[in-house]
Amino acid sequence: MICPSYLKPGDAIALAAPARKISVEEIAPAVALIEAKGFKVLVPEKLFGINNQLSGSDEERAALIIDLLKNDDVKAILFARGGYGSIRTVAHIPEELFLKHPKWLVGYSDITVFHNLMSKVGVQSLHGTMPINFPKGGCGNSSVISLLEVLMGHSIKVNIESHSLNSWGEAKGILTGGNLSVLYSLAGTPMDLIPDGRILFIEDLDEYLYHIDRMMLNLKVSGKLSKIAGLVVGGMSDMRDNTIPWGHSAYETIADVMKGYDIPVAFGFPAGHQEPNLAMIMGATFELKVNEFGATLTSVV
Repeated sequence: MICPSYLKPGDAIALAAPARKISVEEIAPAVALIEAKGFKVLVPEKLFGINNQLSGSDEERAALIIDLLKNDDVKAILFARGGYGSIRTVAHIPEELFLKHPKWLVGYSDITVFHNLMSKVGVQSLHGTMPINFPKGGCGNSSVISLLEVLMGHSIKVNIESHSLNSWGEAKGILTGGNLSVLYSLAGTPMDLIPDGRILFIEDLDEYLYHIDRMMLNLKVSGKLSKIAGLVVGGMSDMRDNTIPWGHSAYETIADVMKGYDIPVAFGFPAGHQEPNLAMIMGATFELKVNEFGATLTSVV
């Protein structure tokens, strides 16, 4: 995997919106904070396109990203928000541009589409918080600090508390994944997950509990779970249930599907639609250790 160049103060970070529309007011705290940390922030006029829910037409959203990829002064592209629309956007971006102009693409949720695409072409990307989530007061939090530190080349080591559903063990592999619903939607496409020997990370938001089971069973029946080296489960936030209850939490559902796999599984990782949402490099090699004391995910140089 190609690792894009890490950033230093004075470098330019550009904003783009490949999915839902964004406003000047919504990104203002992020722009102020990033600039206060010594970086230049490029806010293109095209960022604020409007096409119903989306930030301009598919072609317009793609054109902005193409321009930013080709701009050698831009060292990272920070996606302003998720929502829905990335799958429509990437259809208008030639894949070879990501390989020809490797730079950090940053975001989560719907941005899982880009993480999988980058993994396909062989370039690392950054799963982390986005401007829509930056604190409104202009100050940082652990998610923002984590994001900027990783962009500047800091190593990653996250320790989490023990969870009763964890499966103990150790694994080493390339980190892959993102939002479970988006991964599920990519099944059978050219951006489908390639999990052989990899550590899979999943998180989700606002899903029916039974649908978590459906998506996990898709990974199981397709044979993907039998190929992964380990599983890291982040936030399963604001889950919904039916009038007749599903009867199990999202974590319990995932743990039930994972029975019989002799691999480490860590629940409660601080990433996803939550705070903190710590930054992780997708496409980088990590070591996962899970035991009676908790779990540790560490980047490997």
